[in-house]
Amino acid sequence: MLTRNAITIRAPAGRIFQLAAEVERWPELLPHYRWVRVLARDGNRKTVEMAAHRDGFPVKWRAVQEVRPADGVIRFAHVRGVTKGMQVEWRLQPRAGGEIEVSITHELAWPRPLRWFADIVIGEMFVRNIAGKTLRRIKELAEATAEDPLSRPGRGLE
Repeated sequence: MLTRNAITIRAPAGRIFQLAAEVERWPELLPHYRWVRVLARDGNRKTVEMAAHRDGFPVKWRAVQEVRPADGVIRFAHVRGVTKGMQVEWRLQPRAGGEIEVSITHELAWPRPLRWFADIVIGEMFVRNIAGKTLRRIKELAEATAEDPLSRPGRGLE
C-alpha cells in the first residue's frame, strides 16, 4: 500500500511544521482526532498512541514520531495496531511565491494474500481520507494564523 496526499499552504514553514509536529495538540485542532497520548519522549522522538475516526468509524494505532525541523520532515513508524509496520513521512517543500507544499506519504508492505486489504480498505478508505482531512485543517489553521501572530497557539519554530 502506498498513498500520498498533498496540499499547498501559504504560511510560514515553521508555523506549518509546528502544527504538524505537535501531535499531542491534534485532538484540540483536528476534529477527526479523538485523542493522542504521549507515552515516551527521547530528544526528537516520541512514542504516541493516536486515535481518530473516519466519519464515525474509530481507528487507533501506536507510532514512534521523529521530527527533523531542519529538513522539514516528520516521520512516523507504526509499531502497534492493524497498521503495524506502516511508514509515514510528512515533507514540507518550499514552492514559488512563498507557498509550501505539504505532503504525507504512507507505505505499508503486507504479504500478497492480504495486499488488496491494505491497498483498498486501509489505504483508500481510511488513510487517504484521514490524511486529507488532516492536511485541509492544517492549511486552514496555518493560513488563518499566519496573518495574526497574536492568535498563534503553542510555541513557534520560526
